[in-house]
Amino acid sequence: MIDHVARIQQEWARERPDLDVSPAGVIGRLHRVAGHLTERLCLVYRRFGLAEGEFDVLATLRRAGAPYERAPGELAAHTMVTTGAMSKRVDRLEQAGLVTRRPSESDGRGRVVALTTAGLELIDAAFTEHMANERRLLDALAPDDAERLEEILTRWLAVFELPVGEPPA
Repeated sequence: MIDHVARIQQEWARERPDLDVSPAGVIGRLHRVAGHLTERLCLVYRRFGLAEGEFDVLATLRRAGAPYERAPGELAAHTMVTTGAMSKRVDRLEQAGLVTRRPSESDGRGRVVALTTAGLELIDAAFTEHMANERRLLDALAPDDAERLEEILTRWLAVFELPVGEPPA
């Protein structure tokens, strides 16, 4: 059985035999797997009334530990979105009663975003189901394959991203 990516590779190999199309095997499949994973992860978020970005904000606040709060700039840095996009996400979560905004006690001009009790309860329930969902998705691979894949992806990701806390060169 030939998959979608192999078919594309065959077509390109026929049309452009002068080019090595083998990279498309890895990149194309990784791209397609990422799309399928995102779809399946978002199913869980939607069951809790959340979009992917909203889940990310709530999870980032929860990971901060009690009192489950961060400055908007920290939230943006921990979720890798712009402060403008973060502001829109926080607006939606605030309207839903899942987070609050208040002035920072340490910076008179700054603000702090914090989980409400409802937000804490929601992210704890959603994250529990999210982890079960990720386990189901990963169980499609043999444990040794999953371990090797994590090692490979960790090395590959290091080509693109600095380790956390390391300043750019």
